Amino acid sequence: MTRPAKNPEDRSCILLTGATGYVGGRLVPRLLEAGYRVRCVVRSADKLAARPWANDPNIESVELDLSDTAGLARAMRGCWCGYYLVHSMQSGRAYADADRQLASSFADAAEQAGLERIIYLGGLGEMGDDLSEHLRSRRDVEHVLAQGSVPVTVLRAAMVIGSGSASFEILRYLVERLPVMITPRWVQTLSQPIAIRDLIGYLVACLSVEETVGRTIDVGGPDIVSYERLMRITSEVIGLPRRWIVPVPLLTPRLSSLWIHLVTPVSFRIARPLAEGLRNPVVCRDDLAQQLMPQPLLSVEQAISFAVQRTREQQVQTVWSGAGVIPGDPDWAGGTVLEDRREYRVNAPADAVFNTICRLGGRQGYFAYDLLWQVRGGLDRLVGGPGLRRGRRDPQQIAFGDALDFWRVVDYQPGRQLTLRAEMKVPGEAVLQFNVEHDEGDNTRCLMIQTARFRPRGLGGIAYWYALLPMHALIFGGMQRGIARAAISQL
Repeated sequence: MTRPAKNPEDRSCILLTGATGYVGGRLVPRLLEAGYRVRCVVRSADKLAARPWANDPNIESVELDLSDTAGLARAMRGCWCGYYLVHSMQSGRAYADADRQLASSFADAAEQAGLERIIYLGGLGEMGDDLSEHLRSRRDVEHVLAQGSVPVTVLRAAMVIGSGSASFEILRYLVERLPVMITPRWVQTLSQPIAIRDLIGYLVACLSVEETVGRTIDVGGPDIVSYERLMRITSEVIGLPRRWIVPVPLLTPRLSSLWIHLVTPVSFRIARPLAEGLRNPVVCRDDLAQQLMPQPLLSVEQAISFAVQRTREQQVQTVWSGAGVIPGDPDWAGGTVLEDRREYRVNAPADAVFNTICRLGGRQGYFAYDLLWQVRGGLDRLVGGPGLRRGRRDPQQIAFGDALDFWRVVDYQPGRQLTLRAEMKVPGEAVLQFNVEHDEGDNTRCLMIQTARFRPRGLGGIAYWYALLPMHALIFGGMQRGIARAAISQL
């Protein structure tokens, strides 16, 4: 195939996939600081628009599915390099097959568009038959990307330590909640974690270092430690008493991931590949990254300290729960839709009421009957749902795609409407919507409308709805009154 001619001096435009993910969301502002223009290929333009840097004049947004090779090729034109930061954090053959197909589409599009290089973030670990399913999938993606004519730079990283990362959240919750831990023997496995800021530093630096083109480079921090040591360092940084860690040979990856799911905010599906990876040493084979792209690196203790500090200060840029597909407000056309609508007049301005609504979830709770919400969250965790432990990214600010405990923001119109889609385990589709309307002629009052909609799945879904109807009056009515009281108290 003849590749389009490229201006060798035109190296300002970068194409980025995964811009709304944990790493990509932090990479974009660093690329902008370095003087690049960034074209973000996303599945949801609304989700990208919620990022604080989305209105930067050097940001472009292209909404398309990565399986659309022709659309990808069009999006790549004018760019000289493309970051491929897409990978499923779930186990299973279906996910691995999908990852390979998307990587193949990206490689074909890059060739068609005349891209000069691809940068991929893969997983660190030894080769061999004993690789975890998740790590093997990452190797497959590397191989698929390399099959095309466009040179690929692969950066392989182990655990990424940063506020909001899945690995750090697992560490933090385990040591905070469990003074005694029965752990798999794999906690003795060695790892070379890297701080998120150092990982981003490498991802940006490799753009300007020609020697990185077409190479596979291991990136890690300065420390090689066991997972047990990581847990002890985390407890020391947080200021907790000594944790007792007892490794036993009986915990399988499945049992370990179920335990992680019950104790931490991370779901079973994400915990499974992380737990499976514990059996593989993840240590850099050499110091090539520092030879080619020298930069100061944070120690494990420094990285954990920064992550703890950012979490306490509620200054978390991106979180693991924000990655992945965000379903929108369900299409309610067709089928049975059950509805609970409640109106409440509040002696407070509309903006004050709406801002109070936007504080729902996390440490704030639900303004009434929080114990009942906690029980519901605990039951949800037991059956495989997210429960309440995901919390929220920021206690005050809200954006499209944010997780609020077991809800997801699927519509956000500042000052007017907030729609939350239920991600807890329910036999159907459910949303909770808030609308605030100004009181005509009196801007010191407003009307708050709260609507719960549910499309049941079979008879079980219908029974579920009607069984909970008495609770709706209690918790939804209490929530409205609590929001009104909180809004008025802020005046």
